[in-house]
Order: sequence, then C-alpha cells, then structure tokens
Amino acid sequence: MYKTKILLFLLLFISSSLSFALPRHNPVPGGLALLAIPEQSASTAQSTPRAYYKKNRLAIISENNQHYALVGIPLKTKSGEQHISVQWDNGKKLSLPFTVKDKTYKAQYLTIKNKRKVNPSKEDLDRIEKERKRKNRAKTRWTDQSVNNDFIIPVDGRVSSIFGLRRFFNQQPRRPHAGLDIAAPEGTPIKAVESGTVIEAGDFFFSGNMVYIDHGQGLISLYAHMNSIGVKIGDRIKRGQQIGTVGQTGRVTGPHLHLAVFANQTMIDPVFLLPDLHLTENTEY
Repeated sequence: MYKTKILLFLLLFISSSLSFALPRHNPVPGGLALLAIPEQSASTAQSTPRAYYKKNRLAIISENNQHYALVGIPLKTKSGEQHISVQWDNGKKLSLPFTVKDKTYKAQYLTIKNKRKVNPSKEDLDRIEKERKRKNRAKTRWTDQSVNNDFIIPVDGRVSSIFGLRRFFNQQPRRPHAGLDIAAPEGTPIKAVESGTVIEAGDFFFSGNMVYIDHGQGLISLYAHMNSIGVKIGDRIKRGQQIGTVGQTGRVTGPHLHLAVFANQTMIDPVFLLPDLHLTENTEY
C-alpha cells in the first residue's frame, strides 16, 4: 500500500509538471495577478468570460476547465484592494477582488555618453513623438485568440538590470526601468519568447532596433537595442525562432537585450512569465 501511494504521488507530480505553465501570481506594482474565475451557473461553464481591469480588457487563459484572468498591475498602483469586472454572454456579471502588495524598487544611476539620448534636440523630440504613436498602437493591439504564454528565455546571457528600477541618467531622474535586461555579446541570437505575430519593427530613438510580437489577447513582447532585425511586420513567428541579434543601439551603456512584456496595455515584469532565471548578486527579487 505504501509503495502504491508513493507511485501515485510520483505520477501526479510528473503529470502536473508537464501540464500547461501558468504565469506566477505576484500581485505587486509591475507584477501579475492570476485570478481564478468562478462559474456563476451551468450556462457560464460553457462559455469563456470577458474580464476588465481599469477599463482595459484582460487575457483569459484556461487549464483543467478553469478560467483565469491575467491582470497586469501598473507600477504606479498603490497597495490595497483592487477589483476586476467579469461578464458572460448571458448577461451574468461579477466583481472579483484581489489585493496588491507593496513593493519598493531600488534606484539605478547610469552614465550615458551620448548626451542627446538624455536631453534630446527639437528634431529628436519630433521623431520621438512620431515613434510614441507607433508604440502606442502596438501596445494597445487586441487579437481575440487563444493566449500563448508558455515563455522561454530569449537569449543566453546574464541578467544585468531588473524591472522597476528608479532610473537616473547622468544624475537626471527618468522613468522606471520597464523591462528586463540580459547582457550578452553583440551578435548573440535573440529568440522569440513565444509564438505570435510581428506587429511592429524598426529603429527607434531611445530603444534602437526593436521588435514587437503579439501573443494574443493583449499579451505582447518587446525586444529592444538589437544589432540586427531578422523579421518584418506581419511575419508569423514560432516559439524559439530567431528574430535578430543582440546589439547596443539606442540609449545603452553596452550590448544587451531589453525584454519588455505588456498585459492589458501595462508593462509588467517579464520574470513572472519566464522560467527561473539565474540572478546576479545585484539583481535580487
């Protein structure tokens, strides 16, 4: 009987480890809340609900006949109770609460040699405004399809800068770091974290050569400071496919990949969607 119980435990463990990978629930500013949506009736069990947070639609993922809402939490969110709204085609509605925990992010001071990348000229500002509109169109894209979120690490390298750092360029305060930096030699291959469609690509003032990939339902990955881009807008990309190489274009201090992820139009920490990373002593979580 004892051996049978052990065998059963091992089988359950193996089957669970092979199941679909759910994102990590970490409801902090810049993090993710993974909320199980309870069924309201027999009829709602037969349909996929729609969910919203701060008027932005949320991705819905499913495992073992259970629906989950994937909630990206903005960095500026204060700790305390928050709510999402859920609705079904039959008119049923639900308000689902969750609690945001406090998190303090460290400061980071960087010296940028190209002073225009810190204090742009009038011509630079005109370019930046045009690029901002392109970026906004990309991050607000919604495709009503199954979500692909079983992410892989996109490049072989060292995590050199984590998400959320309060940044100072040449002692001047700027926006917090809204991605994950992985340092690697220039030319190192960059792989797509998951399958999807290229929805934006090109050379941007601050971000250098950059690519956006849509993974469905507002889940979008971004790859910046690339040396070369190997894909174009409209390309269908497979998980692990090379999309370019590591570089040091745009506003940088050395060669690296800047990986960012959007969920419900919100930049979130990519770590919560990636396999465990080796973090250096300067990149604690």
